[in-house]
Amino acid sequence: MAGIYQFGVFEANEATGELRKHGVRVKLHAQPFQVLVMLLERAGEVVTRQAMRERLWGDGTFVDFESGLNTAVNKIREALNDSAGSPRYVETVPGKGYRFIGAVTVAGAAERVAEPGVVVEEDVAPRRVVRALLILMQGMYLAFYFGALGNLAEIREIFEDANWGLTASGWMGLLVTTAVLLIPVRLFLLVGVIFDFRQLGENFRKIFPVLLVLDLLWALAPFLLVHHLSHGVALGMTAALVYVPFAQRSLVGMYGRKEAST
Repeated sequence: MAGIYQFGVFEANEATGELRKHGVRVKLHAQPFQVLVMLLERAGEVVTRQAMRERLWGDGTFVDFESGLNTAVNKIREALNDSAGSPRYVETVPGKGYRFIGAVTVAGAAERVAEPGVVVEEDVAPRRVVRALLILMQGMYLAFYFGALGNLAEIREIFEDANWGLTASGWMGLLVTTAVLLIPVRLFLLVGVIFDFRQLGENFRKIFPVLLVLDLLWALAPFLLVHHLSHGVALGMTAALVYVPFAQRSLVGMYGRKEAST
């Protein structure tokens, strides 16, 4: 009997050959869909490439099987917003085949979980909470940048009074340059979260090393308010801001790996 397989926010209906996300159909051609169903049927088990060939291509079919299967798996990962490097659904088992590592529920049946030894991550926070926190973080950083750029005269006075290793002009140049560079980065992340960009997590991982250095530098932003805050309060706020880039990385990881329904 054809089954309806549910995993994360996805539903694969074997009878209709449709894959849906949040109830909206996701484009996936017949052959990749059949490969996906075969993996779902044996969630947690390694499905060998040979088994896929025998079932889906047949021994008497003269096709470039290797290329066809690789293309099918890539199409599945694209549809599921998954990746080979950090899989949350389809895992490559080198030299053998593939394994579906997510929790799968078959309509009207008990939940099937990956075999022992395969870690199936559970949602640790609702997706809407993760998205809200990421949006607030980008808004906070944007407020820092625009606030600093809007008070350059006052900030110059702070730099002139301080003895922080660079001249006031040097610090001003660093502040303006980093703020101007980071504003489009924050807008990209903000729009990416709001509109659910695919590959946002992968793009974030690429820029994270550089972004971390700049974010740690901007963790000193409270000291730009020393005319309004005590040094003790500014120090406490800076200590909290040092943690924010790492929290952001964790949230982006959760956002990319788990697409929990709200």
